[in-house]
Amino acid sequence: MNESEELIEQLKKGDQSSFSVVVNKYQDLVYNTALGIVQNAEDADDITQEVFVQVHLSVSSFKGDSKFSTWLYRITISKALDHEKKKKRKKRFAFVQSLFGSHEAEDIHPVEFNHPGVQLERKESAADLFRALKQLPENQRIAFTLHKVEGQTHQEIAAIMNLSIYAVESLMGRAKANLKKLLEVYYHKKIA
Repeated sequence: MNESEELIEQLKKGDQSSFSVVVNKYQDLVYNTALGIVQNAEDADDITQEVFVQVHLSVSSFKGDSKFSTWLYRITISKALDHEKKKKRKKRFAFVQSLFGSHEAEDIHPVEFNHPGVQLERKESAADLFRALKQLPENQRIAFTLHKVEGQTHQEIAAIMNLSIYAVESLMGRAKANLKKLLEVYYHKKIA
């Protein structure tokens, strides 16, 4: 049994120190993945907490068919997408309320988005990229984020997303083509 398997077994037995080790070891992975999807630091913090609560509650269901990090990515992506869906519903509800007289405005996205993996001098270009990423279909955005932001291989993404490698390659190709179009339009408008 390797160190990770032993840690997971201790976690399944309810050992709190092993839970702390798991949180310390994987919190950046979870936070950065969530941040890449929701593009809001406070939301990514909330999602990170939700993910580790979920891990604590459901670690007994982890069968070891995949790597623990793959399982963790799946939970993180699921929580981040659920969070976005809730936010969209809340935004639609706020719009409907505004039609009927409630004038409470809600700030949905911060003015500035910062991801820890982006160097300072490239922040503006990164913000443009993340803005364009938000417009991609869900699967393309997740595959692109996992590959380009998180550094996962196509094989790892296939395991995380439960797809074939061919499907991941196809998603990446479509994501790149769509991003190219979106960014060309954006920069053309910016220059004009």
